Amino acid sequence: MANALRKMANYLGLMDDPDFGSETPESVQSHRALESKSKPREFRPSTLAVAPAPTPPAVQLDLPVLDRIVTLHPRFYNEARTIGEQYREGNPVIINLTDMDESERKRLVDFASGLVFGHHGTIERVTSKVFLLSPANIRVSNEDKTAAAEASFFNQS
Repeated sequence: MANALRKMANYLGLMDDPDFGSETPESVQSHRALESKSKPREFRPSTLAVAPAPTPPAVQLDLPVLDRIVTLHPRFYNEARTIGEQYREGNPVIINLTDMDESERKRLVDFASGLVFGHHGTIERVTSKVFLLSPANIRVSNEDKTAAAEASFFNQS
């Protein structure tokens, strides 16, 4: 083991021992005795230059311009494809599920949840049967919802 380490140190230039490869066991012992009496070696800095890391290329995402919100009123589960296509194009989608059966409504909400999760977006319940699917580049503020709920516009007392 020590022999392998010595060879590696000699190869890397950490040791000044040009005749190291032709040593006999007796010469190794005498060499160790000389090493223990000699001065410690000085540190020699490496002459290798480290190149700076390349800068990564600028990532440019082609995000769609928000120019519309799609509202859909599906009646059957097989209309889920339309929801997925509109959402994949980067459009926020409002789904009104009031015209659907309860079992198909649950399936469609599960589909929409998976769709949103897969594209890093968000899903929000607007009412008990209306949902908003927002892509990752769209933020929906909750502050306006609380301000509207606290407003006294409809309070007639």
